[in-house]
Amino acid sequence: MRVVFFGTPEWAVPFLEALAASRHEVDAVVTAPDAPVGRSRRPQPPPVKRAAAELGIAPVLQPATLKDRGAREEILRFGSDALVVVAYGRILPGRLLDAPRHGAVNVHFSLLPRHRGASPVQHAILHGDKRTGVTTMLMTRGLDEGPILLQQATTIGERETAGELGARLAVMGAPLLVETLDRLEEGTLLPTPQPPDGVSLAPRLTPDMGRVAWDRPAAEIDRMVRAFDPWPPVVTWGPRGRLRLLEVRPADEPAPEGARPGEVLGRRGDSALVACGGGTVLELARLQPDGGRPMTGAAALAGRHLREGGRLGSGP
Repeated sequence: MRVVFFGTPEWAVPFLEALAASRHEVDAVVTAPDAPVGRSRRPQPPPVKRAAAELGIAPVLQPATLKDRGAREEILRFGSDALVVVAYGRILPGRLLDAPRHGAVNVHFSLLPRHRGASPVQHAILHGDKRTGVTTMLMTRGLDEGPILLQQATTIGERETAGELGARLAVMGAPLLVETLDRLEEGTLLPTPQPPDGVSLAPRLTPDMGRVAWDRPAAEIDRMVRAFDPWPPVVTWGPRGRLRLLEVRPADEPAPEGARPGEVLGRRGDSALVACGGGTVLELARLQPDGGRPMTGAAALAGRHLREGGRLGSGP
């Protein structure tokens, strides 16, 4: 089967590599334009573009928008049998979805219909899901509403972050994509409509979602830190300014009577203890002051980034 591959971030790379090693032919790669990265703000190619170059796949197209008629026609000129979409980051117009003989195959990092949307990995951790997985589906004009082709489930690790889980799902899902294309080509795979029950949404993440509300239970804040690793940063404000929470965990014991949410209770080993909602306690194992290096909670207390008896806030 001849395909055009759409993808941008690191999580999409294993899928392109698996296609390159399969019996299928990649006619072209479509990815996001080069973007400024780091302090230098120099434009850097997205991971999928670098991977295509290493694999010897050409051409690589980087349209600023697929609303442009010329960009769409350039893709359609290949006459590919299917489009393959993995974390491309842009909406595909209906004309592209309808053109290939086998349609557009999307890889979604959840067990649909749960967590439809742009951030399924993060929302699975944020909501405390025990299981997630990878779904291949046929794309329609609705948001991740198309019929399911194949699914593979996995258990979410107790301390797994979104970055770790997404990377693991990518490796797990790459052979599932190849199997999907194999069976579509052979005519042995029938799309199954998504069930109406169990639908949930996983909207795009925003920077403000990383502000800690200390009236929430410790377990919820712990899931937030793991769900938003690596982005958006989970932040709070102490006596010397903003602090990013890097590693936390709920404490076993309840907060002392009268402790207020956000109150710094002291230290235990290398961690600082903070009272949270519902009488729970959160251990701050590692955090990072603005402009500083990561440090332990105990070091933050010693450096007066935290003050015992003081309260952490949700803004400056």
